[in-house]
Amino acid sequence: MEQSAKPVAIITGASSGIGEATARVLGRAGYRVVLAARRLDRLQALEQEIRAAGGEALSVETDVSDLASLQNLVARTLEAYGRIDLLFNNAGFGRFKWLEELDPAKDIAGQIDVNLTGVIQLTGMVLPTMIQQKRGHIVNMASMAGYVATPTYTVYAATKHGLRGFTDALRREVGVWGVRVSALYPGGVSTEFGSHTEAKRLTGITTPKALLLSAEDVGNWVLRLARGRRSRNVPLPGVAWFGIWLNRFFPGLNDWIIERTFTRPERGL
Repeated sequence: MEQSAKPVAIITGASSGIGEATARVLGRAGYRVVLAARRLDRLQALEQEIRAAGGEALSVETDVSDLASLQNLVARTLEAYGRIDLLFNNAGFGRFKWLEELDPAKDIAGQIDVNLTGVIQLTGMVLPTMIQQKRGHIVNMASMAGYVATPTYTVYAATKHGLRGFTDALRREVGVWGVRVSALYPGGVSTEFGSHTEAKRLTGITTPKALLLSAEDVGNWVLRLARGRRSRNVPLPGVAWFGIWLNRFFPGLNDWIIERTFTRPERGL
């Protein structure tokens, strides 16, 4: 493939976890990857790794909650490559505590700014290029919390439910221009994400190992979507559909199960 014809992908949250794994997957698949995150040293190490493997990468220090930083990311990408074929809105974080324990600025406003507002802002900035190209793909990193909202996930679930609505509406706006929009809804993923949630579990409940995904599992799904798989909303793993259906068709039963297996034990009741 000629250099100018190689597709270009922007990946936010690329310094670790799913973003880092996806950068490797796309780099091996021939994408020129733009690595965006706040930890520039990690991005540069990943950039060197991708280049050493024969790929092409560009590191751009980015704070997705800052408008000027997002504008710089898009400008640097277009300056370097002149096109944007894939945007993977992956950056995000969660604070999994009771609502009354969340800090109003750091935990509540912070999650909304990073998980939802930043996604909307960055997507709006890349759309003019994709519309002009009459092609492109936006993949949003949602969560099973975007379908099934559970205790201690109040604000996180609100951002992921909002992201699901944004994804569906945007897809119906831009499909006429050849721009595709998808979202991934993974359950538990083995990354450092969980070490930053500040969750304190009396019950010790965690995702069963049989259902735990790897970061590369999710990265491979991003590549499948980028290569043309016609999926709008993708819960991962597939068995997660059972939880979605239970929540949708038997909400009272789901409430009862969650209250007795999680809320009451965790509240010490």
